[in-house]
Amino acid sequence: MIAAELRDLLPADPVPGHAVEWIPADEPLPSGDHYVAIVPLLSRWIGGQQLKQLLGLKIVANCAVGVDNVDLVSCQMGKVRVTNTPGVLTESTADLTWSLILQVARRTKEGERLVAGGAWAGWHPTQLLGLELDGATLGLVGAGRIGQAVGRRAIGFGLRLLYAARSRKDDFEAATGAKRVDLPKLLAQSDIVTLHAPSTPETKGFINRERLAQMKDGAILINTARGDLVREPALLEALESGRLAGAGLDVFADEPTVNPALVAHPRVVCLPHLGSATVKTRTAMAQLAVANVNAVLGGGQPITPVF
Repeated sequence: MIAAELRDLLPADPVPGHAVEWIPADEPLPSGDHYVAIVPLLSRWIGGQQLKQLLGLKIVANCAVGVDNVDLVSCQMGKVRVTNTPGVLTESTADLTWSLILQVARRTKEGERLVAGGAWAGWHPTQLLGLELDGATLGLVGAGRIGQAVGRRAIGFGLRLLYAARSRKDDFEAATGAKRVDLPKLLAQSDIVTLHAPSTPETKGFINRERLAQMKDGAILINTARGDLVREPALLEALESGRLAGAGLDVFADEPTVNPALVAHPRVVCLPHLGSATVKTRTAMAQLAVANVNAVLGGGQPITPVF
């Protein structure tokens, strides 16, 4: 269910004609035929076992863009509609992606530690030299809403844009000068690689040892999409060998558990899944999820259906 922290962001009666129960994240879902809708956060797994206990369920309105926390096959078999919240978190996630790009490129984690630890001995001409963005190449792995928003922001920094996607994005190319290339070419030519792909059987772990070896020497990797896109042991190997200059991660393979070696690494910036963490975006996500519920319970079509 929508976390209690979001109550103030919604109307007092968000689903007219229906009682609303707020289920804490650490409590199991209730059972009963009278439950007709679930609005889960990304941290809540909705699987076949849960669906068997909710035979009256009509919709799972996920309060997230991704739906990898939902057993889609079981929902389809049970004729339960599934919706998500695309679009409303595009700009906030693109902003967060750029925060990571800037922190890793300019080595701010190392600099902050130097000052906080009392080890800074003063300015030096070769201290913590980083990547200058002007004239560098940014490679977008995935060019959906968020990928394109990240690309649009790159223009002001003087970056050249490459993107890998299943289809050409003509408007995006016209607006930014971006060039579509295959993934190996993007990895080989990009100084910064950002991931904007969903988690699917095809993409899980696809940034592996082989693909990391294809990346340009001294490049940086940014992931604000899904943690399981990256093989974390292989990423650490690439960092330790010096092949990659750094990484910025907002998502992890086994959240909320994070590999301590990533956290401790001086050239890795780790954030606790903050991509959509603005008041404006979280409000819009909650409102869209509830609007999907109201549409389906009212006999209409959902606003942002997964199916």
